Amino acid sequence: LSFEAEVSFIFAQKDVFQLKDIEKIAPKEKGITSMSVKEILQSLVDDGMVDTDRIGTSNYFWAFPSKALHARKRKLEELESQFAESSRKKEALQKSIEKSKIGREDTAERAALIEELAALQQKKEQLKAEIDKYRECDPDVVQEMRQTNKVAKEAANRWTDNIFSIKSWAKRKFGFEESRIDKSFGIPEDLDYID
Repeated sequence: LSFEAEVSFIFAQKDVFQLKDIEKIAPKEKGITSMSVKEILQSLVDDGMVDTDRIGTSNYFWAFPSKALHARKRKLEELESQFAESSRKKEALQKSIEKSKIGREDTAERAALIEELAALQQKKEQLKAEIDKYRECDPDVVQEMRQTNKVAKEAANRWTDNIFSIKSWAKRKFGFEESRIDKSFGIPEDLDYID
């Protein structure tokens, strides 16, 4: 049976029920299978047509005819408000469309201007591509590359210094030969600072 059948059953009783009570009574009164009562009841609670509250360890359910009437009334008011708002938006958009059409009538002059605009945009893209070809000659880009190179050079020299310090420490502490340290750790023989 429909949700309305379940609600009308609860409305008719004008009482408060536990789930087990509804599961016993609903099949007899409305022919609703006891297996689907809980699911239907949860849907009614979710839709706000049936109230529920937990008292102690039990859940209680109830619904009075006035609640459904008020719920439908609120829903109707909400839908009417949405409809009015949508109508206002539609009217404003219609006015905006009409306003934007002014001065955009299809004329030979407008068509020529649109064609000229398209040609200028294409030329702009070509010039931009040409500029991008010579980007590496841009003074700002060159300066940025110089700065990046300087930072990289300083970092490389700092690590080279660290390697030399560790090699010196290892030679003093353990008496290793420099060639043995280089070979063990894969350090090139010609490792040196970058000028």
